[in-house]
Amino acid sequence: MTSTFRTLTVPLDGRSFSGGLPSFLVRDDVLCWTRREAGLVGFGEIARFTATGPERFLEADIWWRHLVLEADITDSVECPGTGPVAFGSFAFSKVSTHRSRLIVPEIVVGVRDGRAWLTQLTFDDGELTEAGALAALQRWLDADPLDAWGDGSEASTADVGRPPGDRPGGGVAAEPAADVVPKLETGSLSEHDWMAAVAAGVAEIRTGKLEKLVLARDIVATIPEGVNAAEILRQLAVRYRECWTYGVDGLVGSTPEMLIQVEGRTAQARVLAGTLDRRDAEGMDGPPLEFAERVLAGSEKQRHEHEIAIQSLTTQLAPFSEAMNAHSEPFILELPNVWHLASDVKAELTEVEGHVPTCLALINALHPTAAVCGTPTTVAGALIRKLEHMDRGPYAGPVGWLDAAGNGEWGIALRGAVVEAPDSVRLYAGCGIVEGSHPEAELAETWAKFRPMLESLGINS
Repeated sequence: MTSTFRTLTVPLDGRSFSGGLPSFLVRDDVLCWTRREAGLVGFGEIARFTATGPERFLEADIWWRHLVLEADITDSVECPGTGPVAFGSFAFSKVSTHRSRLIVPEIVVGVRDGRAWLTQLTFDDGELTEAGALAALQRWLDADPLDAWGDGSEASTADVGRPPGDRPGGGVAAEPAADVVPKLETGSLSEHDWMAAVAAGVAEIRTGKLEKLVLARDIVATIPEGVNAAEILRQLAVRYRECWTYGVDGLVGSTPEMLIQVEGRTAQARVLAGTLDRRDAEGMDGPPLEFAERVLAGSEKQRHEHEIAIQSLTTQLAPFSEAMNAHSEPFILELPNVWHLASDVKAELTEVEGHVPTCLALINALHPTAAVCGTPTTVAGALIRKLEHMDRGPYAGPVGWLDAAGNGEWGIALRGAVVEAPDSVRLYAGCGIVEGSHPEAELAETWAKFRPMLESLGINS
């Protein structure tokens, strides 16, 4: 046994991926980051880092850099997401008791720009080979590795990525139990109490102490036949292709908001603020998108909320950038459940103290943005703790992945939930509160934002 961290990355180009990367989402404990059938999926765990408190991002950054500093890396693909990779999820609040984490998987499958690859990661001293990596992947994909390829033979490259039920000899999923009804319960606050919290937030804004506040609420879904995290992720990945579907250690969801994406010296972000339920367009004359543009882009309240969010991110990113480009006008992001006002930001990173900042160093500077906290963030954060009556845990915290080269993608954990028990999942949704906010409208917005998770759980809303 050796303590040396070793990885082998081999191409999977030209091999069959029925359904793209989401076809690998066959286990409830899978690690996932996917958008438009591309991204990363991880299996197993060979190392983990956890931390709490205000230094959690920097502590994780130091741990990861030390881990990969002397790693033995064999990589014949060499693109972002190859070689050593860790998936991560961080608590929203610096005072949260929830443990932020980086998880290093045993196996990673990646798809990017039409290229596919497989990475095996280990601390063992055995030889790393392509055949061994394929066999290791198969052990995670199917409970019976000897018969996984249909005839007891070695892994067929055409079968990699097919769910067990789609492969020769694979199992067929059982039919769901009949007459099993999921149950929804209020979380930390009732609807009435949460609307009172919104009203209290508006009152604080009117005193001039802050411009914007983001208030979240939670609900708990009980699924008698059991929570199927893999099925949740598959449904989200297919229905919300413009979002980033994530799964890390029981945290699952599909976020439309990119906190920071780093590739080399280029950083990008997608900022959202301003929301309209697509159901509000039902019965309206004209194309739905025109309705969204009229209501969102034409709303002083929505545009003000968006301007606060974009200014928050660009101000915090500026010290790390030698050039930055942001949309002068927000665009309408169309999702199956809602429309958003959205802006994309692109920056060329500059050296800080002799090196380009890592994605975790950028997150340390950027989080929390006004889009998920408010502004000023210190005032808003304290008010959130006072009014929400809950620990957000990983909700609205950074979630994503990073590699040894400093590349990474970190979204904000929105439109998601935490699997708390085999039959129980806690859902979160939040709204930006400004002076013109109305509690009833904000409550309705939370239900629109709950919808992706509720649908994936088979609950009509």
